[in-house]
Amino acid sequence: MELTPSVLDLNWQEVKMKIIRFIKDYFERTRAKGIIVSLSGGIDSSTVAVLSALAIGKGKVFGLMLPEKETYNAKDVKHAELIAKKFGLKKERIDITPTLEAFYNSIPIFDPADNLCKGNIKARTRMVYVYYYANRLNMLVCGSSDKSETMMGYFTKWGDVAADISPIMDLYKTQVRKLAYHIGIPKEIVEKPSSPALWPGQFAETELGIKYEQLDLVLYGLEHFMKAEEIAGQLGIGKGLVEKVKRRWLATEHKRRMLLTTKIEYRTVGADFRLPRNTP
Repeated sequence: MELTPSVLDLNWQEVKMKIIRFIKDYFERTRAKGIIVSLSGGIDSSTVAVLSALAIGKGKVFGLMLPEKETYNAKDVKHAELIAKKFGLKKERIDITPTLEAFYNSIPIFDPADNLCKGNIKARTRMVYVYYYANRLNMLVCGSSDKSETMMGYFTKWGDVAADISPIMDLYKTQVRKLAYHIGIPKEIVEKPSSPALWPGQFAETELGIKYEQLDLVLYGLEHFMKAEEIAGQLGIGKGLVEKVKRRWLATEHKRRMLLTTKIEYRTVGADFRLPRNTP
């Protein structure tokens, strides 16, 4: 197998229609009145919001914008508003700063210098808002995790990855960018550096230690059982970098699985007891 950018090329019209059918089919099997998306102004949430609108109608898609003081970015807010306006989505913006500060002040061992733990509170707080709105308005939560970040475990467990469906989780970041262009997402959003916005100055590629253009090909090679030295040789990068990516992929498997339990009975939930969505 030759690891060139072309291996990630797909028929984007077919991909678009496949995702639209997936969203529409799941939506129609429920009694939900709409779909809610945590609309951050980034490429992933913008893409799933637009695909949801194409699937079930723009009037049934709700974009919830949840900025907070420490990481407030006027450009992100502008981009979220742009997507909502361009594609006719319902929207609401809520400053979650007071809620976050209440959490910080109520946790006896809270350490404001611990960015990771503090950031995870932010991601989980956003999901509390999203799921409250979903429950209150009888809507499905549409997640925006992509394959690159999911494979790398680059998300908050029970936070930004929490959703009822996650339509782009089988597309690498560079593939999401191409799909985003195809469905009309503005260039300024597609090409903006990705960030979870959990603390100031946070950028995904900096934390991952590799550009998405390389990361996606490394992950593609690992997904297809290629050896680290072969991937490194083809991409002209160090074998150590490939092994670092692989170690992180394997070490974060717990974040991608349902809760583990002791095998006791005939069939066990999450292991060998899964039912199709429309089982009576």
